[in-house]
This record gives sequence, structure tokens and C-alpha cells, in this order.
Amino acid sequence: MNVQGQIKEYIASQPEPKRSDMQALHRIILQVMPACKLWFLDGKDSESKTVSNPNIGYGQYTIKYTDGKTKEFYQIGISANKTGISVYILGLDDKTYLVKTYGEKIGKASVTGYCIKFKTLKNINIEVLEAAMRYGVEATGKIN
Repeated sequence: MNVQGQIKEYIASQPEPKRSDMQALHRIILQVMPACKLWFLDGKDSESKTVSNPNIGYGQYTIKYTDGKTKEFYQIGISANKTGISVYILGLDDKTYLVKTYGEKIGKASVTGYCIKFKTLKNINIEVLEAAMRYGVEATGKIN
């Protein structure tokens, strides 16, 4: 199955209202990054052991590790979790930026250095979430 099929199947497997929220987020991110590379990670390691929740990724940037190695990865990610949805904004150098800039304005959400977690989209200000995602994409250098 191709990535778009995996994404569609993953979103469809979620219970309501999470399914509708994930579909809405998917559309919003594709509006922010219309020509982006899509990723689907099933949450399993090389031995097929579950190590994380499955997640959908958008865009591409290069992670640079301290040992000099690099890895291509997504810029924005979304994942369903037990209590709601997590939005990952990766590649930010300033790990306090999201909290300082969007934490107070976003609504009922937990904001960390790279993750915005909420129970449902109706609990947050979607425009603020979109602004945070746009910032993350611009901070990593390109919208793709």
C-alpha cells in the first residue's frame, strides 16, 4: 500500500470524533504545505515491535546529530494518542519558542518544545495551531 493509502486507512481506523479531527488536521496541513512529501510511520521498529504511536508526517528536513550523522525526516507530524491528538513541530532550535509564543493563545492544549497535544480540535484555536506549524516549517528553511 502506498503512503496516501496508509494515511487514509490510519485516519479511518480512529474512533469519532478523533477521526474527523485527524481528517481536518490533514487538510489544514496540506493547505499550509501543499506540495509536501508525505510520510507514514507505523510505530514499529526493525523487529516489528511497537515503539510509538503511528504517525503521519509532512515535509522534509535534515536532522543533524551531534556525532555528525544526518537523517531525513518530516517537519510536521500528527498522531492519535490515548487522550487525543499530538502535533509535532520538528527542527526548532529554540525549545522554548512554541510554549512562549503559542502556549497562552492556543487554548486547552499541552505545549512542549516540539509538541502540541490536545483532546479535540474544538478545544484549541486552529488559527494559532496553523501559525505554529507555519513557523516550524519556515524555521527549518523550506516549505515542501
